[in-house]
Amino acid sequence: MSAKFIICVLGVVVGLGGAIQADERIPLPNVPDNLVVTEFKPFLKGHAFGTQNYICAPAATPSGLDWLFIGPQATLFDEDLEQIVTHVFSRNPSRASAIQATWQHSRDSSAVWATRRDGSLDARYVAPGAIEWLVLDVSGTQLGPTTGDRLSHTAVIQRINTQGGVKPPSTECTPATLNTRRFVPYEADYYFYK
Repeated sequence: MSAKFIICVLGVVVGLGGAIQADERIPLPNVPDNLVVTEFKPFLKGHAFGTQNYICAPAATPSGLDWLFIGPQATLFDEDLEQIVTHVFSRNPSRASAIQATWQHSRDSSAVWATRRDGSLDARYVAPGAIEWLVLDVSGTQLGPTTGDRLSHTAVIQRINTQGGVKPPSTECTPATLNTRRFVPYEADYYFYK
């Protein structure tokens, strides 16, 4: 999918209005065994367009440098191409010193933070050149400023059907590129369970 198409879709979608409804009948996705969620039911699904972000920094590698992950930046859309969630890294108020993966609802500003439970690069599921599929456990929630609670009931999040997002080649992180940031385009489906 071209960057122009994604930008065009994002531009059109940002202007769309209307109510956002979670579908209580979302079917369970086909995932590797270690990513199956059996204890909860999916209530919201969104397709993300965004970037996985890296910085060239000192690291424990033979060259002394490598690309370090500094977080995602993505927008999730529902099947009607309405913006539903923003995905970034931010400080978890439940764990004051922790910067964690964050999802904030676009309408009511409720938010959840989550940490990795397990992941998979199983080639039967994950496309070549794509970041791993994940299952994450919610580690904090926050109501929106007017007590919005659309995401506050989330217990588990899955990231599947990934495309792109892998870190740049280590050979491109050199003294000349130290502190350079790379924003690698990616797409994924996110399932929210409660």
